[in-house]
Formats: sequence, C-alpha cells, structure tokens
Amino acid sequence: MNIKRIDLKTGFACNNNCHFCVQGHKKKFGNKETAELKRYLKKSAEEGYTGVVLTGGEPTIRPDILDLVGYAKKLGFSLIQIQTNGRRFVYEDFCKDIIAAGANEFSPALHGHTPELHDYLTNAKGAFAQTVMGIKNLKKLGQTIITNTVITKPNYRHLPEIAKLLVRLRVDQFQLAFAHALGHAETNFDAMIPRKSLIEPYVKKALDVGIHAGVNVMTEGIPYCFMQGYESYIAEEIIPDTKIYDLDNVIEDYSKLRVDEGKKRGPNCKKCYYFKKCEGPWREYPEKFGWDEFKPIQ
Repeated sequence: MNIKRIDLKTGFACNNNCHFCVQGHKKKFGNKETAELKRYLKKSAEEGYTGVVLTGGEPTIRPDILDLVGYAKKLGFSLIQIQTNGRRFVYEDFCKDIIAAGANEFSPALHGHTPELHDYLTNAKGAFAQTVMGIKNLKKLGQTIITNTVITKPNYRHLPEIAKLLVRLRVDQFQLAFAHALGHAETNFDAMIPRKSLIEPYVKKALDVGIHAGVNVMTEGIPYCFMQGYESYIAEEIIPDTKIYDLDNVIEDYSKLRVDEGKKRGPNCKKCYYFKKCEGPWREYPEKFGWDEFKPIQ
C-alpha cells in the first residue's frame, strides 16, 4: 500500500555514535522542541499525509516521545513508524506504552551478528544486547519489525550471518543499505566504505537467507549492475513518495532530491538496460573510486 508519508526528524541527539552515521555531523544541534514537531504533524495531516516515520537521531530517548506518538494517532495517521537504534525497547513496559500510544511499525537497526561487531560500529558498548532484546520484546507483543543494516567495510563479509540472526529473531523484513558517505561516514570514509564489487556476493547470500526463510528482503543504494538476478529486491523501486522535515529545511520530494542531487550516473550508464530506472550510486562513491566497477547490463 503506497501512502503519503512524512519523515519527521525529531532531532539529532542519540545514545549511539555510529562511525558511519550520515547524520552524525548534526548531533551538536540536539533535539527539536515538542511544539515545533506537533506543528509539522498537524500541517502534514491537513495536507493529506497518512504515514509518519519518527526518526532522528534517536527518537525514543526524547522524554516527550509518547506524547508525540499519541498526537500523531489523534491526528489520524494510520502508519506511525519508529525508526530507531532499538535500544530503549529492551524495557518491555516502554514497548507496551509506545504501542498503546499508537506506534504500529518499528524499524530498528542491527549492524552486526555479534556484540563485538555491532557495538564497534555503533560506538556504544552493550548496544547489541539491548537492540536484540528490544526486537524480541516487540515481536512478543505482535509488532511489525522492519530492520535496517548499513553495509560497511567492517561488516559486509558478515551479511549472511546477520541475515541468519534476523531470521531467527523473526523480523518481518530486513533491508541492507549501502553506506552513504556523508556525516561520520564521510569523515571515516576509508574505514567505512567498501567497494561495491566486493560486497556483491555477500549481499546476495544474505538476501538468499531471507528469501529461503520467507522474509521480505530489500537493498538500498546498490545499482542494478551489482544486483543481477536480484533486481526485484531493489528498494528504490518501491520507496514511497516522502516529504522530509530535516534540521532547518523541508525536502518536499525526497525521491526527486535523491535522483537529482544525491546520486549520480556514469559515462557508460546510458548503455545499460536499466538506465531509465536505475538511480546510480551515491555520488560520493564514484568521486572517490571512479566508474570502472560499473558495467552496463545489455
């Protein structure tokens, strides 16, 4: 179901400090005021938006998060997703409270199959244990779980193991998203951004784990030339039209911005069968590595 959706960045405070965080450079700006966020919610509801993703930073560490979720429900939003690092859901009472307030979809992030890997990437000791238990608590309460795993240089070889863990946790969908070299990921480019040609077999093995288990799987930020045989799992084909309330600006059409400014296509892309639908990689990638890896599909 394709609904009109807003991405509401509640602020940029976070109890993780991921080495690859695209928003990491905004952390100093902290969180937005409750009244400001409620104005955005009310305006969006009046404009006919029926879905909201509360994101950040980390929305669940806000003291007003239950109030914001309840307000969105009162305004009539049918989809209220929490995009989160998942750590606060270790507390079952908090899970129950936010569900009662109106949240009905959860998107926690898991970036490793072991505490050592996940905690290293998130720069937060104990994060893995809390996020895994948070997912278990939400599943026990019958919630829809759509996880996100950012593909980085330290974790790409372990994507199949991460997929196996997510299947064991009974998530409804998992997404593998190639790191976008902005924020902390730009600062840590050499340590965090892998070559796409190296990740390809591991991404496909991880997708196979989910496909064989009957779990919905998607990728993001990986062009078609690295996804042969798996083209139907490219998220850009189905990402809904989204309006984003960012730090100090509003992005009216994220899909258009992503194509026009965020991504780039190379000199040989016009020869490719998928030229009309492929967005290409995030532009920072070929600026660093060039276009040699990108082979047009005939």
